[in-house]
Amino acid sequence: MMKYKNYVGIVEFDNEAGIFHGDVINTRDVVTFQGSSVKEIQKAFRESIDDYLAFCKERGEDPNKPFAGKFIVRVSPEEHRQISIAAKKEGKSLNVWVKEHLIHSAAA
Repeated sequence: MMKYKNYVGIVEFDNEAGIFHGDVINTRDVVTFQGSSVKEIQKAFRESIDDYLAFCKERGEDPNKPFAGKFIVRVSPEEHRQISIAAKKEGKSLNVWVKEHLIHSAAA
């Protein structure tokens, strides 16, 4: 995993092509990069982010920023009730309860 200007890139190696290729994973826009060595892939990652930001600026558009920290989860009314009860049993708000369980699951 690589980080640059709050963007995160992941890299895989394509053995058949003999190159590294990567994707920026914390934006909805498609930003990719590739290189044939570690130095090249690191440079390509930074250049891709800089190019993406310049492209957005040229078009007068705001770049798709890394995640804002909010998202909507859709559940059935019964599931919503069950989750709310579980949170209340632990003396927590629904938001805190869900956040703790998501973080715990993501770390596992």
